[in-house]
Amino acid sequence: MLYYLFDWLQENWKIPGSGLFQYISFRTAIAVIVSLIITTVFGSRLIKLLHKKQVGETIRDLGLEGEKKKQGTPTMGGLIIIAGILIPTLLFAKLDNIYIIIMVVTTIWMGAIGFLDDYIKVFKKNKEGLAGRFKVIGQVGLGILIAITMYFHPDIVVREQVINPTSETPVEVVINPNTGETTYTENVKSTMTNIPFYKDNEFDYSKVLPVIGIDNPWATFALFLIVVVFIVTAVSNGANITDGIDGLATGTSAIIGITLAILAYVSGNIIFSDYLNIMYIPNSGELVIFAGAFVGACTGFLWYNAYPAQVFMGDTGSLAIGGIIAAFAILIRKELLIPVLCGVFLIENLSVIMQVSYFKYTKKRFGEGRRIFLMSPLHHHYQKKGYHEAKIVTRFVIVGVILAILTIVTLKVR
Repeated sequence: MLYYLFDWLQENWKIPGSGLFQYISFRTAIAVIVSLIITTVFGSRLIKLLHKKQVGETIRDLGLEGEKKKQGTPTMGGLIIIAGILIPTLLFAKLDNIYIIIMVVTTIWMGAIGFLDDYIKVFKKNKEGLAGRFKVIGQVGLGILIAITMYFHPDIVVREQVINPTSETPVEVVINPNTGETTYTENVKSTMTNIPFYKDNEFDYSKVLPVIGIDNPWATFALFLIVVVFIVTAVSNGANITDGIDGLATGTSAIIGITLAILAYVSGNIIFSDYLNIMYIPNSGELVIFAGAFVGACTGFLWYNAYPAQVFMGDTGSLAIGGIIAAFAILIRKELLIPVLCGVFLIENLSVIMQVSYFKYTKKRFGEGRRIFLMSPLHHHYQKKGYHEAKIVTRFVIVGVILAILTIVTLKVR
């Protein structure tokens, strides 16, 4: 909202400094600062309110050191993160930008699912919370919404070179000096995305099915829909599983957020995208403001969530964080980088899948279930081995930093 105010002031009154709001970098920096203020200053007040309302976490007895001390720690702290994301975004981003609209909807959507789960656990005294099938329905519903919007909305386009432009005014005309061939660049609807370690760094969903004899635009949409739904569900569940010890999900998510901000900035900037030879996505640069608010919210929440945690984010925060990361990566067409960027989430997810699958297999074959890890998810395995949770978080965060650097490096390594 402030963007439009200062834009009006600059246009009509030429007030010194009002033009700064035209710069994405300035608005991102302000979004980070405001988000930090909201999460640290007002976060403490919310924690006191949660204490007063006795919104405490019920800790399962897993036989882990120090877990009993966490009994009664306020939960549903994800409300702090959501406020730290939405308020700066609404203040400093262009609210008519379709990418911002999708991210705001994603935050509210996944936050609402998580809030309902926490509400059932805390106030209805049901330790199971919201039934798993309803969580999955919510995640699938969001994935379908994102896929439909990206596939059909006219403002979600990419800049591509074409031989025969469909518009009367192509963005740029290029004549090859060797062949004399004329090409044009224009904004077009496309199913292209980025793929790491590939020569042109691009992958087209529409060219997958023709290989097996299916050449239909609706089939392409179906494939894209399945991929989007899978990514949203997997990443949101991954973040939820990772949120098991103090500061782990928040710290790794902040690193992922910084990386996504960099990727959004270069993808939405025609100069940098041309230099890096990656696809240019018009108007997606506005997502950097949202990413700034996200990083500020995660970092500010870490102030209270670091060991020993004064508040837990609960599913309100973890499901929202996972959904945000998934939707953001899909919008900037970097979803195929998620296995690298969100490697910590992936490892945590796989540890649970491997543990459960192997236990069921061995129980069926030998009559007694066996385990690969001492406990899953993976961070509990290390707790069982005697590592302090602060050390586990620090080392996981270091791994997250390494993966973030590798993700950015993939822009040039092909």
